Amino acid sequence: MNMNEYIEQAEHDLLHTYNRYQIVLDHGDGVYLYDIEGRKYLDFVAGIAVFALGYHYPGYDETLHAQIDKVIHTSNYYYNVPAVEAARKLKAASGMDRVFFTNSGAEAIEGAIKAARKYAYLRDGTTDHEIIAMEHSFHGRTFGALSVTGNAHYREAFEPMIGNIRFAGLNDIESVKKLVNAKTCAILLETVQGEGGLRPADKEFLKEIRSLCDQNDILLILDEIQCGMGRTGYMYAWQESGVKPDIMTTAKALGCGVPVGAFLMTERVGANSLAAGDHGTTYGGNPLACAAVSKVLDIFDSDDITGHVREVAPYLEEKLDALVQKYDFIQERRGKGLMQGLKFDRPVADVINSAMSKGLIIINAGADILRFVPPLIIEREHIDEMIDILSQAIEETASA
Repeated sequence: MNMNEYIEQAEHDLLHTYNRYQIVLDHGDGVYLYDIEGRKYLDFVAGIAVFALGYHYPGYDETLHAQIDKVIHTSNYYYNVPAVEAARKLKAASGMDRVFFTNSGAEAIEGAIKAARKYAYLRDGTTDHEIIAMEHSFHGRTFGALSVTGNAHYREAFEPMIGNIRFAGLNDIESVKKLVNAKTCAILLETVQGEGGLRPADKEFLKEIRSLCDQNDILLILDEIQCGMGRTGYMYAWQESGVKPDIMTTAKALGCGVPVGAFLMTERVGANSLAAGDHGTTYGGNPLACAAVSKVLDIFDSDDITGHVREVAPYLEEKLDALVQKYDFIQERRGKGLMQGLKFDRPVADVINSAMSKGLIIINAGADILRFVPPLIIEREHIDEMIDILSQAIEETASA
């Protein structure tokens, strides 16, 4: 079948919950993707911040092949070596103490919420605890994750959500303080908001949140699903500020393409929250997924991926800042490291489609923000190539 025929077949067979771009991707190589007709695209999406190492990074594929030849799945009734090794390495990279492997970021959020509520239940024996989340946040599509997502549009058709969720403003400590009460068991936020517009949490805000939690025996949950795994130049974005969470979620680039996530916690929370029978998963922590995690963490360490991000990210920021200066309809650049956004005063869909027609894949974060989350292995030459194509797309759509 040709491209159009595959698209028509997909629209006939798949539930229409995505407005997909009109290309059928076939394979990748380095930082490039190719469609089924052989056309090449510079990838500045990376599967939505998943393919941190690009496509076919040396040693990654071979590790998965070797594990497939052994065993893919055994269930959590038994131990497996990749899970043990992956947990040890993830603890070292994150500074956390206990790990629970999931299949996705949304599942990691679900587990974090359960752990926080169980911690509070064991503390005072009640079940009416509240969680404070942030406006404009995004944590996933499952009911718990959706309940703490700070965008009413995502929630309204599926009400009622899980109860006792309150929303404060990111970087507005007074709005948080107004919501804290004796029932508050956790404060949950993305260290850098992704879908909500590439908004980083200020260091001072994080420090004030940490102090507020410590004073009131409230757990701090940091969602590092998109901004973690080196994307900001630190293995996890909170590490730049030194504000350590009690519970942390991670996914996306954790497996660099293999579906896997995790929630992690300190020993204090681990010893006083979820116990045997409280939580589980059939596929989470299986040997194949954990072999991927283990190898990814090895590569991040041996090849200094975070160091490379800190080296190349300022060049991307410089080039994006130049676009802000050049075009008055681009209002600002937002983000950290290789998690960047350009805010326009108009919808950006036409720019995305024009760029794609010229061989560049980018996505949005809201109707008026272009998002840049490329593989972390990009070089300056790739940034130059991206800026060249993007500039053409901006000029083309601005004059249309």
